[in-house]
Amino acid sequence: MSDYVVGLTGGIGSGKTTVANIFHELGVQSVDADLVAREVVMPGEPALDAIVQHFGQAILHPDGQLDRAALRVRIFANEAEKQWLNQLLHPQIRQRLLQQLQSCTTSYALLIAPLLLENKLQIYTDRVLVVDIPEDLQLSRTVQRDQVTAEQIRNILSSQLARAERLAQADDILLNTIPVSELKPQIQQLHLSYQQFAKEKLAKI
Repeated sequence: MSDYVVGLTGGIGSGKTTVANIFHELGVQSVDADLVAREVVMPGEPALDAIVQHFGQAILHPDGQLDRAALRVRIFANEAEKQWLNQLLHPQIRQRLLQQLQSCTTSYALLIAPLLLENKLQIYTDRVLVVDIPEDLQLSRTVQRDQVTAEQIRNILSSQLARAERLAQADDILLNTIPVSELKPQIQQLHLSYQQFAKEKLAKI
């Protein structure tokens, strides 16, 4: 298991995937909360059975996969349903995240989670790295990337931590308004720091 875990987070459209990919190029292993959240609702998983029992068969695509769009509509309009879903999924997601982190063997590992701070996942990390961009850039990048309306993105932004709150909880901040070629040296420097922090933590054990 990696002895040191860095939580990688940032608001929608901030460029977390770009940053994570550069860490991967440096040989760092990671666990992605978004991927785990998809895994726990795959056909055959207990969580999907519970969702179907609660919402009915209409929540499935014909091939048996979860219809995420239909589920979003159901929970977006109903806070109680959203709470029910969170209480079902969050413990299962956390358990699987921890299992996957246990399997990482690099000196430190990344826990990639857009809602790291909102869902209090930072308790499983040694350090928090926030990828940051101004909100107007978040909006324009995401509208272009996902081909959705600005209003939809504003709704997502309003459900995430305010930028100032996220930055206040960060140990390290990457301002992602520069070309990737300029971002890479900053990430390489963080990589060296995290390796050193992991070594120091191991020495104390």
